[in-house]
Order: sequence, then structure tokens, then C-alpha cells
Amino acid sequence: MITTTTRQHTLRDHLPGRHTARAASSVEHQAMLASRLTVRDKWLLALLHEHRVLTSFQIQDAAFPSGRSARQRVLDLYLWCAISRFQPFQQLGSAPMHYVLGPAGAAVLAAEHGREVKDLGYRHDRAMAIAHNQRLAHTVGVNDFFTSLIARTRHAKADEAVTAWWSESRCARHFGDLVIPDGYGRWCTRHRGGAREVEWFLEFDTGTESLTKVGRKLAGYARLAESTGIATPVLVWLPTTRREAGARTALARVHAGLDDPRTVPVATAAADLLEPASPHPSPAEAVWLPLTSARIERAGPRYSLADLTDAWPGLAPPAGPGTEDGEGEPGDPAVASPYRLPPPSPIPPRATPNRIARGEH
Repeated sequence: MITTTTRQHTLRDHLPGRHTARAASSVEHQAMLASRLTVRDKWLLALLHEHRVLTSFQIQDAAFPSGRSARQRVLDLYLWCAISRFQPFQQLGSAPMHYVLGPAGAAVLAAEHGREVKDLGYRHDRAMAIAHNQRLAHTVGVNDFFTSLIARTRHAKADEAVTAWWSESRCARHFGDLVIPDGYGRWCTRHRGGAREVEWFLEFDTGTESLTKVGRKLAGYARLAESTGIATPVLVWLPTTRREAGARTALARVHAGLDDPRTVPVATAAADLLEPASPHPSPAEAVWLPLTSARIERAGPRYSLADLTDAWPGLAPPAGPGTEDGEGEPGDPAVASPYRLPPPSPIPPRATPNRIARGEH
């Protein structure tokens, strides 16, 4: 039996303790955030602005020692409107919470760089629109690739680190007239004899594209290499080894027909090659199989990310990192833009003690 009637206005009330969008943009709210946001919080805001969306697990991998500490801090950031969240529908079970940059977080980022929020190209409705974007799973998959590398960097005993991570949108601004990679990254390994570094463009395959279309992308990378004079490896990440075998056939057919195949080094790997029981499975493991000829080698040595350069002896080492504003393509002079933020470092700053007790909003 219905004993009470729910009032319509109660359904429109905001979450208790969470500031409204209007309050989050006020001077008073920004002043409050100045005493509460840590360096790591601001780094996370920059990461969300660059890569659009991160799941709760990815945020934990990237910056927090445990799930509990991650949940506590992102809840604070959510209640302060620094970030926003949504949970996609899933047929079985529950999807993890997904986070995007919130209005107060965008204001903080803009103020830090002496900009207006509009200069960032940010709008809250556009940020939340990714919840319904057909490429949501692809974007989350690409971000999972890189956040697993960050987790390995943070927890591995070896002296290795991911030193660059560019989003698809940043790659599109630089290379979009020729090719649009799903991401750009660098991996550095230091040892007694010095340091070795490998850079790459990522092609993240979810199994929905035709294999012919996957192979045709190499022509764009060949034009990019000809334009820049830089041979940058292309790493193709696939969901299964079965899919990888078919992709290698398509890739080899196109690769052999390039004017100079050496300018487009290619390697493939599959997600099911990772050991799920390992503490921090990541693409840094020995799962990469270079594409060395038109003949497909069903079995062969797989390389770790750090050792991939051994597969291409003539490959020149990566050029120095981009300029501070992050608007130049790897190894090339920067193209200044007053409306873009530099790419955030993939490695989070050290956590700082939070002086303000939780619950004091």
C-alpha cells in the first residue's frame, strides 16, 4: 500500500553535501578549494581534461595505494564539483564509476594557467556527453592501456617508467591531416650502462573494425614518417591472439607494399597474453611481436616494451621531449597555442597529507 507521496521537488534536489553548479563557480567555492586541493588532486584534474574519462580502477592504478583511499578522495572531489561521474549500463553486473572533469575542476585548471574556462574548450555538458558516446569503450580501453603502465611504473622494482602519454585529441591536433593515432607514449628504462627509451603510436583495436581497415592505417603512418623524417613504431593492441593473427596478415600485406617499410616499424600484441594473476599486468611485459616481413611468423620471440628497439636495430632513438607548452609534435619545434594546456606528466606527484578532515565541505 502507498502510504506517502513523493514530492516532485525532492526528485530534483542535488545530492546532499554536493554543491550545485552555480555554487561551484562562485568565488567563495574557489577560495574553499584553494585550501583543500592537493598537488595530486590538480594533477588528476589535468589528466581528466587531457583524456576525457577515467574509471575508478584507472584512477586507483594511476595515483592511489588502495581502492579505499581512491574512493575516499574522489568522493571529496565529486562533492566539491571538481569532478563529475556516471555509471554506464551493463547487462551483467555493475560497471565501475566513470569520472570526468567537473565545472569547479575546470575553473581551477584554467586559473592555474592564467586562462578562462572557455579557453580550455570545456563545457560540462560536453564532458558528460561521453557517457553516451559510441566510442566510450574504446576511450576507456586506451586509457586502461596507459594507466596499467603507470601502475607498473609506481609499483615495479625495476627502474622503468612511462614518460609521455598523449591523448587521441592531442595527436589529432598535430597529425590529424595524415593519421590520427589512438595515443602516443614513451617508455624509459634506466640501467647501469645508461638509459634506453622507446616511443610509439598506439592503435587500440576492440575487435569491431574490419581487419582490412586496420591494415590501411599504415599508409597514413608512412606519410607521417615521410613528412617528419622520423620513424616512430606503431604498436597495435588487440583483444585476442586469434584476432592478432588475422590482423598481422592484413598489416603485413599493406606493410610490404609501402615505399620504405623501415620507416613504419610495427609490432602487435594481444590482451589475453597478459597474466591476470600477476600483481600489475601491463603492456610492458614480453607480449610484443614485431612485424618483420610479409611472411607471418606464427611463433617467434616476443619482446617486452623496453626491448622492442632490439627488433629494429636501425631505429633512431627518440628525440628530446616536446617543449613545455606541449604543442609541438615529438622531435619537432612547437606550434604555440594560447588555448591549450601542456600534456600532464603520466607520473603523479607524491601524495601530500590532507589537513582538512573529510566531511568538512
